[in-house]
Amino acid sequence: MVVVMSPDATDEDVAAVVARVEAVGGEANVSKGVTRTIIGLVGDIESFHHLNLRTLRGVADVHRISDPYKLVSRQHHPDRSTVWVGTGRQVPIGPDTFTLIAGPCAVETPSQTLDAAQMAVAAGATLLRGGAFKPRTSPYAFQGLGVRGLEILADVREATGLPVVTEVVDSRDVAVVAEHADMLQVGTRNMANFGLLEAVGAAGKPVLLKRGMTATIEEWLMAAEYIARRGNLDVVLCERGIRTFEPSTRNTLDISAIPVVQATSHLPVIVDPSHAAGRKDLVVPLARAAMGVGADGVIVDVHPDPESALCDGPQALLGSELRELASAVRRLPAALGRVDASERAREG
Repeated sequence: MVVVMSPDATDEDVAAVVARVEAVGGEANVSKGVTRTIIGLVGDIESFHHLNLRTLRGVADVHRISDPYKLVSRQHHPDRSTVWVGTGRQVPIGPDTFTLIAGPCAVETPSQTLDAAQMAVAAGATLLRGGAFKPRTSPYAFQGLGVRGLEILADVREATGLPVVTEVVDSRDVAVVAEHADMLQVGTRNMANFGLLEAVGAAGKPVLLKRGMTATIEEWLMAAEYIARRGNLDVVLCERGIRTFEPSTRNTLDISAIPVVQATSHLPVIVDPSHAAGRKDLVVPLARAAMGVGADGVIVDVHPDPESALCDGPQALLGSELRELASAVRRLPAALGRVDASERAREG
């Protein structure tokens, strides 16, 4: 069983819950997050039911648990969630809207990032992605500009109004990334980095969690649970393809994961067709498939000069492919009853 405390709950309120649970022989594990505290109960469920914990001051909700992922499951949260990103103009990612996130895979220069952001806006994007820290398979590949890249993203946000999504690869960098970004991304290579998951959960910013390249759906949701346990339920899941025996694409996009996860978890789910395909000619078809199966958004790479890109140039959209994506974003989600995220954006 899990007790979710309200954001204004005091230490005395938490202590009262713990005392009542321990009085009947139970164990209470307290996890304090930035916005709220969560208490996991271990012991006799039936005895807990008679404690009337919901009546205690500071208690927001009490969940009985059967799924191993307690907080991200739909079992006790049947309505799917919407996550709002941004501090000024907030952009929704959720079940009633469709959100396009676009930008360069890696931040290289101020002009390259601004050009890519303007391309993203023209295509209908409402969030800007861009990598300042880049975990690469080869230690000799471009690793990103680090803090300078974050500063460039912040400047481009000021110029375009797009909230920024960027990856954090080390728990020691969470504070500085959170200072510059509106949403923290945990990439596929770090999905099982539990220390990092807990750190971003405590950072007070929405989190984009990519599926590990060999992860099952349950493992993916359990990774999200690490973030939620720190009091942060503003988590968006991202399917980006899994590693299979098929070499024709960079990864194999598991399109079935979207409806499976949506039936299991209340968290929004988006798709990254760029990293699934690794080829720009496949990005738009895969994005259309994501829209058709009910994804809450897509995240794609764009670059003003893909041939000179320092990271993942072959999958970056430009010209006709980007116009084709923009057309699909305008038409397909609307046909499925969704509205563009920009129409539901709000002032924070």
